[in-house]
Amino acid sequence: MKNFALALQGAQMLFVAFGALVLMPLLTGLDTNVALFTAGIGTLIFQLITKRQIPIFLASSFAFIAPIMYGVQTWGIPSTMGGLMAAGVVYLILASIVKVRGDGFIKRLLPPVVIGPVIMVIGLGLAPVAVNMAMGKSGDGSLVIVEQNIALIISLAALLTTIGIAIFAKGIFRLMPILAGILVGYGLSLSFGIVDFTPVAQASWIAMPNFVAPEFNWHAIVFMIPVAIAPAVEHIGDILAISNVTGKDYLKKPGLHRTLAGDGVATIAASAFGGPPNTTYSEVTGAITLTKSFNPVIMTWTAITAIILAFVGKLGAIMLTIPVPVMGGIMCLLFGSIAAVGLNSLIKNQVDLTEPRNLCIVGVTLVFGIGGMALGIGSFSLTGISLCGIVAITLNLLLPMPKDTESESA
Repeated sequence: MKNFALALQGAQMLFVAFGALVLMPLLTGLDTNVALFTAGIGTLIFQLITKRQIPIFLASSFAFIAPIMYGVQTWGIPSTMGGLMAAGVVYLILASIVKVRGDGFIKRLLPPVVIGPVIMVIGLGLAPVAVNMAMGKSGDGSLVIVEQNIALIISLAALLTTIGIAIFAKGIFRLMPILAGILVGYGLSLSFGIVDFTPVAQASWIAMPNFVAPEFNWHAIVFMIPVAIAPAVEHIGDILAISNVTGKDYLKKPGLHRTLAGDGVATIAASAFGGPPNTTYSEVTGAITLTKSFNPVIMTWTAITAIILAFVGKLGAIMLTIPVPVMGGIMCLLFGSIAAVGLNSLIKNQVDLTEPRNLCIVGVTLVFGIGGMALGIGSFSLTGISLCGIVAITLNLLLPMPKDTESESA
């Protein structure tokens, strides 16, 4: 009975994470069943490396949405997966540095003035995609999929539901705004008759997920490596958050080097199967706070449940029937929220933007990232988040610190 109770709690945690977990692959053209499978496998790997001490669930990372979209359009899914495997290696390199030199090195290399604007670019760079989809168009705006007035009704309903649940709902329901928004938007789509159930009719109940083997394209690899920097730093904040919830210092035991390595190997494993990179989920951390379910075994059951559901073919087919305006409405909030996280990083760490050095780093990073600046030599090029990440780090290393704050920042 004890294991049954733990399994039920694990299933509940997956339900909390489900909306965000499947939304990411839907937006990027990846397979939702593969995402479920790799979330489960990634969580089990994380638990193995961290000695199953932390009650954390890993699943699809929103920080990689824009890079994956660009990668899939430019090099295809297999090469994009190869690039994401390289991004996972970045986590392992950072884990090794933390093991040898401590986390102070990362804080000096990647301070808030670097990470804040990079995270903002991740969100704001996708704003046109969100608006196009909310209006019933394809992400690039080239194709009208749903008549605009109908699309706006559906997308606004999904958006307002997501906002309403996030702000006004109580208890565990407050942790499922994305799922609620999808359900309401989907219901309206049914009433307008724009849902096509052909994929569901054609799908088998039990089916192997559409795994994709990675291919290694050095253009994709170089593009993806800088992208890993921001989510790797966010990882530290996530570990601090769950430490505060449980009252244990996971940065010391099992150690930040182990949690970074666990996240990195989980991302490498996900990419090996054709799934999105993994990250810790704040929704699940919130659910743990509410339910006081601190036992890491619960996350083992969450992972097992995700792996089992990955082989339900009709579940993935249902995900494919979600209309574009539903996702577009939720994306308007989601991408804005990502940008707000970056802004909050600057505010919380009291980054003084009247200081010319900080202003230059933030300003150039934002314009390069949102404006789509591209630098290239021959067939090699850097653009978007990859470029602005490198630019932010380079400026931070090269520009001299103000004399009155140099000792404080050291």
